[in-house]
Amino acid sequence: MSGPVIDAAQLQELLASGQPVVLLDVRWALGSTDGHRQYQRGHIPGAVYVDLETELAAPAGKGSEGRHPLPDPQDFAAAARRWGINSGDTVVAYDAVGGTSAARAWWLLRHAGLDSVYLLDGGVVAWHREGLALEGGVVEPPPGNVELSWGKMPVLQMWDVPAVVAGGKLLDARAKERYRGDREPVDPLAGHIPGAVSAPAADNLTAEGTFRSPEELRASFEALGVRADLPIGVYCGSGVTAAHDVAALERAGYRAALYPGSWSQWSATKGSPVAVGQKPGEWPGTGQRG
Repeated sequence: MSGPVIDAAQLQELLASGQPVVLLDVRWALGSTDGHRQYQRGHIPGAVYVDLETELAAPAGKGSEGRHPLPDPQDFAAAARRWGINSGDTVVAYDAVGGTSAARAWWLLRHAGLDSVYLLDGGVVAWHREGLALEGGVVEPPPGNVELSWGKMPVLQMWDVPAVVAGGKLLDARAKERYRGDREPVDPLAGHIPGAVSAPAADNLTAEGTFRSPEELRASFEALGVRADLPIGVYCGSGVTAAHDVAALERAGYRAALYPGSWSQWSATKGSPVAVGQKPGEWPGTGQRG
């Protein structure tokens, strides 16, 4: 295992060892509602389906906290027990999109105090590519007994963003065309937070959908101006794929803060400055660039 990632062969060995492992299937994509159907058609044996919209997020308000606010800690703890997680278990989350949705579960469980949490590198696609079995149907495990805390991962609130832009590095994990403002499929305005640099979550992955090596990731982040001695923040559309950048940064040796409200909160808040184009742009009135 390297940082937050476990590959299919390592997971197979872990399962064969008899150690308690909970598998979470977090299949989700923006605008798609068939994650549960995909899970039912074929998932890693024993995996429990996790609904990102209802279990990994609180109900969205009117833009005040973004489209996917962090869940209530007590609600999230109840969900974790519903998934069958017991104290001392290892948890492995996966999806079918290179970990870009499963990273939300990974981040939340880490935020809630669990240390033995991993992303399956390449997800169910890599598992199937290795010739390993899938099963259909639905897994309903007995309730777990895990006790969770909260607040273990760094978080940015909206009012923290200017300081990160001024004294550190703010990364935008969305696709490049959304960063530039070429299109905006879901949020009120197109563009990006002034001073933020484009760091699409897709760039964390190889052509096969697995994480790039720690060395490759480190070089890419350094090229964007990331430094270990400066604060690092990450946002995306609504705090989901940004967690993938947080995981990639951890794999590369950096600790980054997640901005959960992300662009969905920023763009819905009256008076928030917006930049467009490929360059980071200036923060209004400061003369500073990201």
